[in-house]
Order: sequence, then structure tokens, then C-alpha cells
Amino acid sequence: MVEVHHQYATVRGHRVFYREAGPREAPTLLLLHGFPTSSRMFRRLIPQLADRFRVIAPDHIGFGHSDTPPADTFPYTFDALTDITEALLVELGINRYAVYVQDYGAPIGWRLALRTPEALTAVITQNGNAYEDGFVPQFWAPVWAYAKNPGPETEPAVRTALSLDAIRWQYLHGVDRPELVDPDTWTSDHRDISRPGNDLAQLALFRDYATNPPLYPRVHTYFRQSRVPLLAVWGAEDLIFGPDGARAFARDLPDAEIHLVPGGGHFLLESHLDTAAGHIRDFLTRTLDSGMKGAP
Repeated sequence: MVEVHHQYATVRGHRVFYREAGPREAPTLLLLHGFPTSSRMFRRLIPQLADRFRVIAPDHIGFGHSDTPPADTFPYTFDALTDITEALLVELGINRYAVYVQDYGAPIGWRLALRTPEALTAVITQNGNAYEDGFVPQFWAPVWAYAKNPGPETEPAVRTALSLDAIRWQYLHGVDRPELVDPDTWTSDHRDISRPGNDLAQLALFRDYATNPPLYPRVHTYFRQSRVPLLAVWGAEDLIFGPDGARAFARDLPDAEIHLVPGGGHFLLESHLDTAAGHIRDFLTRTLDSGMKGAP
């Protein structure tokens, strides 16, 4: 059996929770979760990879078991979440790693890549967007409206994303076998998002999401210049980040491996774990050469 360690580190004065498994001398894979969940989304994937890779999965500040400082004491921006992630990697002595990004994890992963492009050995994106093509307009229109003009007219529409029904929808929409999705996922996420003051933190991140698309041209340049190996394994029925977002990676990375999983939604690992894990394990095994072993 694979042992998964549940640990904390103090990073820039904040307590950050992370899951860790696998041999410390093995190639490192950093797992970055999305909204509204935590590293809990990787609970079943980690054991499928940790025999061959060192897997690190942190909870972002404001999510899961990591600190949730008040919004007036911590800048809830994607730059700030990246700062914490970068500092955690330094704390753990990791300077070379592959990264798995999903939803909010994507803009954090892209910022890490732009800051230290030499650190990334490979990218796995699971419904983690980097192109305008990926935005499903009906879902994103309220977010853009709120980011452009936050206030009483635009806030109610985005506040609905914090409700139990909306979080349940994120897990179930488009899924061909919804009975495979554990209800603990959305109830646990809703409990965490509903902690006192967390609504203001999440609203701040909704507003800040508008800073991500302007970064995309730089991310595309990074792709073209680095030729980083990339796997896109994507729930094809996602109504948040649609499949065109997965296909778009091939524009800048012609060798990108793209797999659209029919019947899979936004949280692909909940309903199609074995399919996703098979693609990921095969990709990493082929991509991370023996020269990386022994690197921190």
C-alpha cells in the first residue's frame, strides 16, 4: 500500500496543508487543485502515481485545511497564491517538477512557469485553461461582469457559485455516470467555502480571475520557446472550460498529447479516474527521463 502523508508547513507566516507520497528521490509531480475544492480532489489519484513519482498536493490558502486569513489581511489574488506555492516548493527543497493543473490550479501553474521556466519538466492540464477558446461564455459572463464592475448589481450572480447546489452542479454536469461521484465531494467543499469570512476571499478571487487571460500570450510564448511536454486530459462535457480549450494547446505545442474523455465533466477524476490516471502515468513515465531521478 502507498502511504500518503498529511502534513503542514509554515510558509510566509501561513499554515499550508499538503499531501505527500512516493519516494523522495523520484521525479516530483506537483498537483494544483481548482475551485471550490482542495487537494482532496487528488485523494484517489495519488496512490496510482506514488509508486513511481514523488507527489506533492497542497491546499491553496483559503481552501481545504490551509489557513484562511481574512480578506482584509491577505491579498486573495492568483499572484499571491502563486507566491505561497513557490515558497512551499523552496521550503520542501524542490526545484524541478512536473505540474498537474486543474481550474484555479492552471493560472497558478502558468505563473510558476513564467517565473522559473527551467523548473518545469512537464505539464498535465485537466480542464485547466490557457486559451480564450476554453471559456464557455454562458458560465463566464457573470464573472467578467463582476470583475469589471463589482457591486450590488453584479455580486449576487457570482455569489451563487458558493451555494451547495452550484458546487454540486460543478461535480455532476455532463457526467455520464453521476452515481460514481461521491456526494462527500460537494458537501465537504461547501462546508469549507462556508467558513466565516471565506465568502469575501472567494469573491476577491472571482474579481482577480480577470487578470489571467491577459497572461495567456506570455504563456503561449513560453510553450513555443520551451516545448515543454504537455498532456491535456479533459472532461469533454465540461461546461466551464470546454473541449476547445484542450484542443488549443496544439497551436503552440504541436506535440501536445490531447485526450478528450467522453462523459467526463469538470472534475474528471471523480468519474473517470482510471482513464485519466492511465493517460497521466503513461505520459509521465515516457516523458520524465532517468536524468531527472535524484533531482530534488
